[in-house]
Amino acid sequence: MSVTLDAQDRKILAALTRNARIPIAELARQVGLSKTPVAARIKHLEEIGLITGYRAILSPLKLGLTHVTYVEVSMNDTREQALQQFNAAVRAIPEVEECYMIAGGCDYLIKVRSRDMADFRRILAEKISVLPHISNTSSHVSMEAVVEQNFRLD
Repeated sequence: MSVTLDAQDRKILAALTRNARIPIAELARQVGLSKTPVAARIKHLEEIGLITGYRAILSPLKLGLTHVTYVEVSMNDTREQALQQFNAAVRAIPEVEECYMIAGGCDYLIKVRSRDMADFRRILAEKISVLPHISNTSSHVSMEAVVEQNFRLD
């Protein structure tokens, strides 16, 4: 379901994606409205599911998670029950930063954060390779993050 946004909603969302902790008074000043309409618009955007939450964005680098590997996963069973079992199991792996079911040469693409290659090798052997219904994996080590960002409107 697509949502239609006016210019004020877009300004509010752009400001919140830059700083979700911005005080309502400051946000209202930035978008040119008073506090009450801004608060009402935010509440509406939350209620319709456009704003799905607020969170602290941690620095993986400061946490020592400097190694990024993308793992292509091919499944030996792609019936719905097998996919649901895989999905539930992969969600339980804390080192998996992202996982997408994709079309193409494999079935899933997983982004894994780890401390180093030895740590990734352990994660692959102990957590990823034992996921249900996997037939094979192929790993691609990231050398440098060229673009890495949260989705923004501005």
